[in-house]
Amino acid sequence: MTSDPVLARAVAARVVHDVVGARRFLDAALAERLAAAPAMPTGLVQELAYGTLRWYHQLLPVSQLFLRKPLKPNDGDLHALLLIGIYQLRHMRVAPHAAVDVTVSAAEALGKPWAKGLLNACLRGVARAPERVAHAIDATEASRYSHPPWLIAQIAAAYPERWPAILAAGNERPPMTLRINRRRTTVADYLALLHTAGIEAQAREPRDSAVVLTEPVPVSQLPRFADGWVSVQDAAAQWAASLLDPPAGARVLDACVAPGGKAAHLLERVADLELVGVDSDAERLARTRANLTRLGIGATLVEGDAGDPADWWDGRAFDAVLVDAPCSATGVLRRHPDIKLRRDPADLPALTAAQARILRGVWPCLRPGGKLLYATCSILSAENQQQMEAFVAAHPNARREPLRAGAMDCEWQIVPGENGMDGFYYAGLRKL
Repeated sequence: MTSDPVLARAVAARVVHDVVGARRFLDAALAERLAAAPAMPTGLVQELAYGTLRWYHQLLPVSQLFLRKPLKPNDGDLHALLLIGIYQLRHMRVAPHAAVDVTVSAAEALGKPWAKGLLNACLRGVARAPERVAHAIDATEASRYSHPPWLIAQIAAAYPERWPAILAAGNERPPMTLRINRRRTTVADYLALLHTAGIEAQAREPRDSAVVLTEPVPVSQLPRFADGWVSVQDAAAQWAASLLDPPAGARVLDACVAPGGKAAHLLERVADLELVGVDSDAERLARTRANLTRLGIGATLVEGDAGDPADWWDGRAFDAVLVDAPCSATGVLRRHPDIKLRRDPADLPALTAAQARILRGVWPCLRPGGKLLYATCSILSAENQQQMEAFVAAHPNARREPLRAGAMDCEWQIVPGENGMDGFYYAGLRKL
């Protein structure tokens, strides 16, 4: 019988092929493949799939060095398996001979035993020719930084001094950061619980909610997770609640609410909020409802198009609005490496148009004097600074608003890796 490590390579190859060949979301492809193979070592499949996609633009030219001729179109899964083998040789602590043997054996699990010799020759070539491999990787910026050329060009233009560090941060393994439910516990008390459970962690900004683990663990190992004491959320995303900072009892709109992390944080942080969350994705809205239920908090969740309030708005003005807009997600590549393969520059006009439409749609819902917080997990100016400039220019009753009391900055661009955070953008607007 084929061993689990061999099957794990085959399952991971199918996941990688799902993303590369069909531009599927990595999380969805991984969940589907693992559900079909419940005995799989989940952690290993995830490591192989995420790692191979993270380094795809580097692994691809290495694979081409040793293929005598391109594989046929219907052998995309086999090419994915070859990339997985190279990933193990370059980025995992697997003995080279073991990485080669187990990857070659996985060809049979894919139903392609004829390819075992080809895989064996290619992978042994990679292991025996480190100088050729290094030269292939260094030949282009895309392979050197493992990002698509168009994205490197955009990031380099926007951040001429910092772009290599930003690209490097996009290839790092992300930390596991927790958000403490202030209704249930405190950062200090939860750190003590983690210590008792043998889980190393420390507080992080924002200090009233964020805790980062030294090493990730399954959420099932987190103390009182099922009881709603804690959630997983990057520190950059945790700033939304304090930057919007609605008063107790305020009526708040979360215009793109799913999967609900920022809405939940607002409800955990501020007493007696009347929060309405709108999202057009019914499945993600159901996940939001489940997340709020686990945390012991409630909100009014509405399926609808945020850009068309006639669809869902009751006419009662909101005191504060959060627009966590759909975006290129270029600030969270370390968490979602599939974005580097699924996104291309042709996507940006549609995304920026959708962001502008949502802003226009929700602006009439905000009362005069109210605050809107615009947020994306993008680091591209077209979705952030330029979006805000265009909106203010088109709306005379919109004024740029300092993000925090006593501060001067009306926007905050967090770049990937800054204080250990994901890339994120925030901007404040006040309605005159």
